[in-house]
Amino acid sequence: MFKKIALIFFAGALVLAVGCKTKDVKMNSEKKATPTEHKKVVYQVFTRLFGNTNANNKPWGTIEENGVGKFNDFTDKALHEIKDLGVTHIWYTGVPHHALVRDYTAYGISNDDPDVIKGRAGSPYAVKDYYNVNPDLAVNPANRLAEFEALIARTHKAGMKVIIDIVPNHIARKYEGKTNPKGVKDFGADDDISVEYKRDNNFYYIPNTRFEVPDAPKPLNGENHPLADGKFDEFPAKWTGNGSRMAKPDKNDWYETVKVNYGIRPDGGKDFPELPAGFDKKDYKEHFAFWADKNVPNSWVKFKDIALYWVAKGVDGFRYDMAEMVPYEFWSYMNSAIKMANPDSFLMAEVYNPKEYRNYIHLGKMDYLYDKVETYDKLKDVIQGRSWPDEISGIQYNMMDIEHHMLHFLDNHDEQRIASPEFAGSGERGKPLMVVSTTLSSSPTMIYFGQEVGEPGKEDAGFGTHSRTSIFDYIGVPHHQRWMNNGKFDGGQLSSSEKELRDFYKRLLNFSLKSSALMGGYQEIQGANRNIVQGYDKDLYTFARWSKEEQLIVVANFSSTIASNYEMRVPADLLEKWNVKDGTYTLVDQLYGKYKTELKVTNGEGRASIAIAPSESFILKLQ
Repeated sequence: MFKKIALIFFAGALVLAVGCKTKDVKMNSEKKATPTEHKKVVYQVFTRLFGNTNANNKPWGTIEENGVGKFNDFTDKALHEIKDLGVTHIWYTGVPHHALVRDYTAYGISNDDPDVIKGRAGSPYAVKDYYNVNPDLAVNPANRLAEFEALIARTHKAGMKVIIDIVPNHIARKYEGKTNPKGVKDFGADDDISVEYKRDNNFYYIPNTRFEVPDAPKPLNGENHPLADGKFDEFPAKWTGNGSRMAKPDKNDWYETVKVNYGIRPDGGKDFPELPAGFDKKDYKEHFAFWADKNVPNSWVKFKDIALYWVAKGVDGFRYDMAEMVPYEFWSYMNSAIKMANPDSFLMAEVYNPKEYRNYIHLGKMDYLYDKVETYDKLKDVIQGRSWPDEISGIQYNMMDIEHHMLHFLDNHDEQRIASPEFAGSGERGKPLMVVSTTLSSSPTMIYFGQEVGEPGKEDAGFGTHSRTSIFDYIGVPHHQRWMNNGKFDGGQLSSSEKELRDFYKRLLNFSLKSSALMGGYQEIQGANRNIVQGYDKDLYTFARWSKEEQLIVVANFSSTIASNYEMRVPADLLEKWNVKDGTYTLVDQLYGKYKTELKVTNGEGRASIAIAPSESFILKLQ
């Protein structure tokens, strides 16, 4: 979900403060053992867009005009190619049934009001029914749940795990569970609407006040629609998803959603049991046991049951939207229950406040958090010339105790496409960023569909914004469509440069899956080279990763115009860790296998001549 500008400004300021603290950190580090032997790679795909072959791309276009992808478009061939790219987990974004502007009344689904919907296809983060899936995605909407269950089975058959969204902080203004399991009531069904707050109410209310549609852009770009009348029947009005307490939200508020009550009183106090001291060091089984006899708010139970419903259907993990807007005690309660059902579940969360990272990891029992505010923002600054890459080291050292939990990405549905002019400008310029993002830590790597073929997200989709692939509209994704090649999934329409870019991603991601060094130690060697090596360009970044079996040096050139030739220094303390004695060794690039150079170690210190082209990267393995 798009964040408030204030949150982004806060995050940007914080990364500058944290990223510069290199003098206060230990300048080499052995990473602690992690619970997995190899890295994971998440492929985020916007499910509605993946299989769409329609290239009309009319702004505000309907399904009939612009087309829509289906679950069935993820064929065995498509899934094989995704797996072959180097993917372990697919995050199918936009699966739960959310509010949208389309008539499905023939299937027992009520129409949604465009006045409280963003775009025509609707936001996937305004969920209307958590026990079913988006009817747009089914060939037969009456059979939509079975079609998704078949996709889960196909994905597992292809050797990958399935992730879907859960959005606990907010739901659609018109929530209607049409296929609830027996005994499950809709959100708000038992609420006392005469008061602003009660612990077991699912929502916060503005008593005796009617909801008013905000002064937002006209729905559907002003198109005539029987429900687009500037009104929405909600009495009493509820708090809006981002926490606005106004009966008439601002146009920049998340007005299409209502905030869920987790037992946080309006004054900020907690109306539920808190975790005892020391629970940050306890495992999920002990967290689960703690909550077993506790009375918790009704919303907690509702979302736990929703998660377990999908786990029972074979879903292997969840991505949690705006997780930091929900108390970490709830996450302890729900995530420990999920882990009891599936200890290998993959739980990742959108959290943007670095001061809260450790609470959501250790107390909330999250597996992974977005590393957006630190590593992503710094890499974007570097490629746009606002920062040197040296500060990457400080960020990595400062998060060394949690680095395994900080999921790395350069592209997702919220962010500007890396190939867009607003980010790196091309897929080629993004390559060194991707190498560093993938190899810097032991955390999972995430890519967004189309990233691997240089999709710039430049279409005018309607409600969606330029440089991002729209999540609100029916639209085609041109670069991805060329790879899809009318359902052949063979890249048959890609240009030579797009094929080369996808090959690069395939090489990098598959190497990361197999490398034991990327789960091991990290040490920056940037400082030594920056300070004493003549000709070491300001756009270069160099660091080491290693295990007992494998020793790597990663060299990335962020400049798209300047080649560098220099004599790289490898510090004695690093070579001592590697148990490398005086002598001559070979360093061989692992991406393409073509580049090699000699490492000469004399009196414990190493030197190697490096010639690196613009936007080039090497993953040099010690032979």
